[in-house]
Amino acid sequence: MDTVSPVQSSHTPSLANILAILAATAMFFSTLEYLVPKPVPFLRIGLANIPILVTLRFLRPRHVVALALLKVAGQGLINGTLASYVFLFSLFGTLASIAVMLAAMRLGGERISLVGISTAGALASNVVQVTLSVLFIFGPQSWVIAPPFLLVGTVAGVLVGLLSERFVRVSLWLPRVQRDYRELVPEASR
Repeated sequence: MDTVSPVQSSHTPSLANILAILAATAMFFSTLEYLVPKPVPFLRIGLANIPILVTLRFLRPRHVVALALLKVAGQGLINGTLASYVFLFSLFGTLASIAVMLAAMRLGGERISLVGISTAGALASNVVQVTLSVLFIFGPQSWVIAPPFLLVGTVAGVLVGLLSERFVRVSLWLPRVQRDYRELVPEASR
């Protein structure tokens, strides 16, 4: 008689479960980051982007976008910004970041590191957020903060990319998520 040990699970993973676990991981990182005092309220390193970065090489683009939207909504709930312009800045910055990171993956493939992808995504997000600030909130004086904002964004992008590369190298969990995903979404293996 075959039995399932208490350590093993008889649960078959689903796409919804995989995305939920990845989104929960992003929320965990977002919560950690929220607890760290910041010199400027909207300034974040972007730790919640780690689950997105480490899955870019195997998730289908539509699932990357879904994960990013879950991340933004979760951050809005955690930070209490869901009904504010900060949420919209985060949403549009994230969408720009995802578009640039997916384009970098498509163009560069394995030749581009997660550090490069993360940095490009961070810069795209920051440019969109400064532009939105100029157009809708503070006007042309927002350009004054652009250079330091882009500098901090670049440094944060490099840091998040390095952390993501380290996570990919040492994670025992990520290969299982990748395998389960490829079993559920066979076209992702191609």
